[in-house]
Amino acid sequence: MDEVFKALADPSRRRLLDSLNVRNGQSLRELCAGLDMARQSVSKHLKVLEDANLISIVWQGREKLHYLNAEPINAIADRWITHYDRARAQTLADLKTALERDPMAHDTNDFVYTTYIRTTPQRLWQAITDPAFSERYLGHALVTDGASDCEAGSSYAWRDGALNIVDPEQKILESEPYRRLVFTFHTFTKDLTTIGLSEDVIDRAAAEPRSTVTFDIEPVADGRVKLTVIHSGFPDGSLVRELVSGGWPAKLSDLKSHLELEVAPAR
Repeated sequence: MDEVFKALADPSRRRLLDSLNVRNGQSLRELCAGLDMARQSVSKHLKVLEDANLISIVWQGREKLHYLNAEPINAIADRWITHYDRARAQTLADLKTALERDPMAHDTNDFVYTTYIRTTPQRLWQAITDPAFSERYLGHALVTDGASDCEAGSSYAWRDGALNIVDPEQKILESEPYRRLVFTFHTFTKDLTTIGLSEDVIDRAAAEPRSTVTFDIEPVADGRVKLTVIHSGFPDGSLVRELVSGGWPAKLSDLKSHLELEVAPAR
């Protein structure tokens, strides 16, 4: 966490994070245009923020886009803020963001979240794709034809406890073992009332275009693996994005905890 506090201590870096909070997914050129800093200085500050995992990088063609990443802040909250105080602080932070956000500002709408897990790419892949592990580690499972590994082109059932959502449009789009998994998000059905969603929320979510989820896995130093989750394809004002932006951080925090606490060897 030392890198996080060091990165946040500089006012210029806080301004960069504020800029991404207002409009996520900006290029270096866009960030420079909004700040009175030289391009080289902005690049150096972005590198510090990236090293602290406070921003995530997503390549769109040849363009490098920067996204605000909440994972380190969540880790600080988990360590020093009680559950009661965290809920109250989150409510105030959400209100502040809503009041200060420019309603006309353009946003890519993608949800991007990066976390570092002390595990192996093989074990992480197993935890994501094998229903025997993913339902316990993530809280849901992608079930494809009884196989443990997801295969590109196959349909999947979304299983969450007793909930089992089946739809031919739920597809595995890409599958590179230990590196990358891309799939269309599950369908919003009335069965989701069993996990607390109202019928009105389900109807509104079902009316939106189907979104896509990407898991990118990259081994890094010190026996850790970098996991970046990109949930994309949301329309402006998306209700589904609002729902998943609260769900994915909790799921990925649980995944990280389970993998780092386990002692069983990978199969």
